[in-house]
Amino acid sequence: MLIDSLPPILADYLAGWMFLILTIMLMLGFPVTFTLMGVGLAFAAIGLDLAFFDLLPLRLWGIIQNGTFIAVPLFVFMGLMLEKSGLAESLLETMGLLFKRVQGGLAVSVVVVGALMGASTGIVGATVVTMGLLSVPVMLNHGYSKSLATGTVAASGTLGQIIPPSIILVLLGDILGVSVGDLFLGAVVPGFMLVGLYILYILAACKLKPELAPPIKDSDKPFDKGFYLQVVKTLLPTLGLMVAVLGSIFLGIATPTESGAMGAVGATMLAALHGRISFSVLSHVSQATTKLTSMVFIILVGANAFGLVFRGLGGDMVIRDFIEHLDFVGWQVLLIVMVLVFLLGFFLDFIEICFIHIPILAPIIADYGYNPLWFGVLFAINLQTSFMTPPFGFSLFFLKGVCPPAIRTGDIYLGIMPFVAIQIFALMLVALWPETVTWLPKLAYGG
Repeated sequence: MLIDSLPPILADYLAGWMFLILTIMLMLGFPVTFTLMGVGLAFAAIGLDLAFFDLLPLRLWGIIQNGTFIAVPLFVFMGLMLEKSGLAESLLETMGLLFKRVQGGLAVSVVVVGALMGASTGIVGATVVTMGLLSVPVMLNHGYSKSLATGTVAASGTLGQIIPPSIILVLLGDILGVSVGDLFLGAVVPGFMLVGLYILYILAACKLKPELAPPIKDSDKPFDKGFYLQVVKTLLPTLGLMVAVLGSIFLGIATPTESGAMGAVGATMLAALHGRISFSVLSHVSQATTKLTSMVFIILVGANAFGLVFRGLGGDMVIRDFIEHLDFVGWQVLLIVMVLVFLLGFFLDFIEICFIHIPILAPIIADYGYNPLWFGVLFAINLQTSFMTPPFGFSLFFLKGVCPPAIRTGDIYLGIMPFVAIQIFALMLVALWPETVTWLPKLAYGG
């Protein structure tokens, strides 16, 4: 093997060099999948026997046979159908009218719709872009502060990371060996706690500084029969779809895959009932679903190849030995892991972090006796926070790309900071009280 001809500093820490090279190449912008696969195979040729290459096809075949991952394209299709058919836009307009009498009501409606879209798409980029295109110009036209408008959209768009049925929770379920239904249940309380904290902040800020959100014109105009009909037509069917999808999982009626299929069919039926379905919409949604699903699975293949080599080179033992030599207690190790995930979220996509880093970090956390269900939800909240943290938060880049020219990057950064503080506060609450995650699953199963 080539490893025999390497200096000890390279040969003894081959797994560490492998991880370092991967990180550098990803930050330089090399394609994720080919980087994972290429680095993995290169280091396998250096440090492992040729017998390793007999294990790789079996490992990849196991991924293909995993039925849990079928839920991914189904939930993606559901969310994209609601978005591309215009139902999300109608939902935002209706919620804006519903909260028009509330100081800061437009921002509150953005949070509520962001939560609903997060529950339907689970894709940060899609939600932030859609909400940015639809709501930022409307709030600016009504005199809202640039920072409040952009901060609200950027924060609300990331709720899909934690509010079920989140794509990342589906992926985490398989990696952590935890039921996806349990993860969905565990994420309900933290997810809607974040929604409540966002709304409380907006109401308090607008009360203390009314200039942030002037009253909407004709806000005192009474609701008429046409408005209530619009609410029934737009809001209730979408809410009903979310309740049906999640309720079927929580009550044990359907698996996540089955409920995803029900959601995809339900979203298509809603679009048809509202006259928003067409061959063009169906073609666009199908193509986008195929592209997103292919991206997820090809990264998964590359990550598994990389992970297999990393373990074959003893990388997991190197990390575990390093942490043990630090002589840290459990909460200190957890803090280090959370900070690491938070920083990685600045540079890497959540799918990459989920497939590359969590398989390495999760066993270490489990060794300290932490509940994997609680850790999975804590990880999702943490990653959500990193997506909206300046200067590298992905949701901020997505939003800047669709904002009017009058919006500066500084406006977005200024607006997001209070929401980042709320996220960190919520993360601390969930870390200190694991019952916020475990209570609902125990209640559902009579534990």
